[in-house]
Amino acid sequence: MEIIEYTSRYKEDFIQFNTDWIIDNFGFLEPEDMETFEKIDEELAAGAMIYFAVEGETPLATCMAKPVDGFTWEICKLGSNKHKNHKGCGSAVFGAAVGWAIGHGAKRLFIISNSKLKPAIHIYQKFGFEEIKLDDYAYVRGDIAFEKWV
Repeated sequence: MEIIEYTSRYKEDFIQFNTDWIIDNFGFLEPEDMETFEKIDEELAAGAMIYFAVEGETPLATCMAKPVDGFTWEICKLGSNKHKNHKGCGSAVFGAAVGWAIGHGAKRLFIISNSKLKPAIHIYQKFGFEEIKLDDYAYVRGDIAFEKWV
């Protein structure tokens, strides 16, 4: 397995992995999801990065880090290939996304998630994120959030 930075070659995999994960777990995409998928190039131009875990030519997992303001970054769109064994790939791409954000000036990292997603929550906690309460979770499916100060 190799961790690589975004290349347009895997753009559709990024969209598909996340679409599959969201639909399988929640039944529908939200407008915010579609906006992210439609504006990948703009997000990257603004400083975001998407990582992929690949084995040979096959992408296994993906995760995005994107700037929100001068020192806050969101770690988002953690998804995986539902047709391949990908043990450890989620942690690997998540760690790469966190590293990108920190390396580009992040002081605060945050994540919006759902409390039923135990494997993802385990990854967040493994990397030192702590649960926080929000007034607005930004997504209909969002009911839990995490942050890490660096």
